[in-house]
Amino acid sequence: MLSIESESGLIREARQVPSPNQDDRPLGCEPELIVIHGISLPPGEFGGPWIDELFTNCLSMQAHVCFQELAGIEVSSHLLIRRDGELVQYVPIFKRAWHAGQSSFEGRECCNDFSVGIELEGTDSLAYTDEQYEMLRETIKVLRESIASLANAKIVGHSDIAPGRKTDPGVVFDWPRLARELDLGNRGIRK
Repeated sequence: MLSIESESGLIREARQVPSPNQDDRPLGCEPELIVIHGISLPPGEFGGPWIDELFTNCLSMQAHVCFQELAGIEVSSHLLIRRDGELVQYVPIFKRAWHAGQSSFEGRECCNDFSVGIELEGTDSLAYTDEQYEMLRETIKVLRESIASLANAKIVGHSDIAPGRKTDPGVVFDWPRLARELDLGNRGIRK
């Protein structure tokens, strides 16, 4: 069972890998939205150190030819769920992670200001694992139970807040399964 330290915004059971790519949320802005992403580095490869290195600005551009397009990029997410269900935290929940980029939700721009980003290690076309869905369910559950502003948070994909620019978590992400496991029916989850 997961738990969040109320002062720090850290999930006690997560492996902590602090990212410098974070800052304070705007004054009066609290997390109210959960955004699900998909990531793999190199594309389609899993389990390596590359996501941690990307989010901590330590990624060697010489390690893989595809990394060169990431030169100078500063990104992060609050959380990552690896293929085996391991939970990694880069940014405290109360801080702003740099995960959404140019984005909008229900008329509000800059979703980083008011969202929590959860990356799933995967691709748009390869099914996510049972372990990832189980950890995602537990993570969303603890976020909603521990942080008042997230109690009724809507859950969307990166593609929903940046349509035409982003496609993750992809067509293989099982939204009905997540809704069932969270006992949400059709409420609060993207359709």
